[in-house]
Formats: sequence, structure tokens, C-alpha cells
Amino acid sequence: MALQLGDTAPDFEAETTEGKIRFHDWIGDSWAVLFSHPRDFTPVCTTELGYMARVKPEFDKRNVKIIGLSVDPTDNHEKWAKDIEETQGTAPNYPIIGDADFAVSKAYGMLTSDVAGDPTLRTPAENQTVRNVFVIGPDKKIKLILVYPMTTGRNFDEVLRVIDSLQLTANHKVATPVNWQQGDDVIIAGSVSDDEAKELFGEWESPRPWLRIVPQPKTEKEPAGV
Repeated sequence: MALQLGDTAPDFEAETTEGKIRFHDWIGDSWAVLFSHPRDFTPVCTTELGYMARVKPEFDKRNVKIIGLSVDPTDNHEKWAKDIEETQGTAPNYPIIGDADFAVSKAYGMLTSDVAGDPTLRTPAENQTVRNVFVIGPDKKIKLILVYPMTTGRNFDEVLRVIDSLQLTANHKVATPVNWQQGDDVIIAGSVSDDEAKELFGEWESPRPWLRIVPQPKTEKEPAGV
């Protein structure tokens, strides 16, 4: 069955460019982004891996670990990293899983169970479904799944925006509206009664009874008065 939001992210052991990991242990108390690639030395993925390395500090600020995956052995990843640095200006500064036996891709529903053989003999097109982004919470539950075609580069700024929303809504009884950015107004969650909302938020704008708009709550990291 395909993974769905709220499912526990499959745990696994795998070799990476930074050594062997057990995934859930590696995540620890952090959030995580797992983003996958059909093969090494593919052009669109090269740009993505380079960009992710440049914006990694933004993920670090949010307590989010990054890990890549490609259907290739790790020694190929290390060769690819040199090309990424030379063409994109930044080498990957996060681990990349070697999924040469397809085990992780299968566990995450990106390849079918009958896929087998030498991964280096498969074309990227044969692995074109290995183009997912999974955002996973500290509870090891899947919070976001994005699936991109091979011809469209992923927007990791959007992944950061969604993580901001996920972290805000995990701590406050609110939802974020269309195109929300940090600091914008938010919506009181539908599960919150008006009486509870008065205790939590005081006043709110209400163009409709079911649409209650309030300023974004202060996060725990924000000092009072900011």
C-alpha cells in the first residue's frame, strides 16, 4: 500500500555517504526531509542536490535533518558529489543513501516489489517514480509527501514554507491559509470552539462564522514583545 500522511515512516538500515545509519535513530528528536533521486549523474537532480546544500542552514535553524537517496551505490554518490560541487558551487553536506538493492525505494512505495537486478544497468526513466520528498516529524510520522516528475526541479523553498506551517500548527491550534508566509495571519482551527478560541486568542476577525482569522501566535523561540 502507498504511504499516506500520518503513517509511520518505514524504519531501515542503510549505507550512506556518511556511514551506516538506522533511520529512526538518525532522526532522533529532530524533523527530517528525505528526498529521492532515480539515478546519479542526472541533470535536474544535480541542481537540486546543490541547492539543498546551499540552503541547509535554513533547515538547521528549524531542527530539520536532510538526507538524500539515489538508486545507486554510495561510491557513485561520492563521484557525483564532485560534479555537483563543480557545477553548482556546493557539494552535498548531508548524507545520501545508497539504495543499490532498492530496499528503501520499495519500502516507501517509490518502486514496485518486483524490481531487481543491478541498479547501474537501469535507466533513470525506469526509476522515474523515485522523485519524492517526505517530511517526517520527531514522532516519525509522515507529515508531507511531494512527488515530482523528472523534468521539473523541486522547490525546496516551498518545503521550508510547509515545514514552518507544520511546526507552527503542531504547537498552536491554528491552520495556515493559501500562500502563507512566516508572520502572516492564520486561521483558528475548526476543531476549536468559540469559547476555547476566546481563551486562546481573545478577539478575531470573522468574515464567516467558520473563518476565524488571527495574527500568527508567537513561537517559543520568539522573545516577549517581538
